[in-house]
Amino acid sequence: MARVPRVRLPRRLDHGEEASIVEHLDELRQRLFVCIGAVAVGMVAGYVLHHRLIRLLVETLPKKHQTLHSFTVGEAFITVMWVSIYFGLILAFPVILWQAWAFFTPAVQEGRVKLIKWFVALGAVLAVCGLLFGYFVTLPAAEHFLTNYDSNQIDLVLRARDFLTFCVTVLLAMTLVFELPLFIVGATQMGIITTAKIRKNRRMGYFLVACLGVALPGVDPVTTTIETIPLFFLFELAIWLSAFLDRRAGRSSAPSEA
Repeated sequence: MARVPRVRLPRRLDHGEEASIVEHLDELRQRLFVCIGAVAVGMVAGYVLHHRLIRLLVETLPKKHQTLHSFTVGEAFITVMWVSIYFGLILAFPVILWQAWAFFTPAVQEGRVKLIKWFVALGAVLAVCGLLFGYFVTLPAAEHFLTNYDSNQIDLVLRARDFLTFCVTVLLAMTLVFELPLFIVGATQMGIITTAKIRKNRRMGYFLVACLGVALPGVDPVTTTIETIPLFFLFELAIWLSAFLDRRAGRSSAPSEA
């Protein structure tokens, strides 16, 4: 009986361990293969579950518009494949985060490894929160406004590809938006900016957050507003987390007087 070859997972380098550029590239290649494999598995799962996935998105629409249409011969197939790919990317996100952490860990100070583990876990939790907020709050509100806008003059026919693209764009935007605390806390921990400076320039931070909200995908004021509101709370959460980590590290986070 032939032996089944064992799958070799990428080996993470230890702190201080020297490696050639070829070894680093080989490790990167292996980790990319793991990420691609995770996306492929997620894509297969998405294809198997695509009826349910599309149904979940359609259910966010008002009942009178819960029928999708296809206008070309191959559009239904292509639409299902894209839904499967998007689901594969979402499902593989924790694996991708873990592989990125494992690859960059040797370049980080040994005392910071535990902190990075928490960052990876926090990133996954925030991504899930953003996805849920987008599905249960942003999508229904945006779709209710858009499908009923000037409905007495314009008869709406929903194209499957356009509707699902809109849903994925909004959900992806909300997932990325909820990662804002991770970027700000990461910047303070790497010394790019201090917590005291962020607190001192809070108004400027609010302005930049509002600009980011306007730049997010959204063709109407309702979607833009709902996408922007969480940013202010996430910005405050980032300041709180940065101050907490500063206190643990013995750094001052109080804004200095000008």
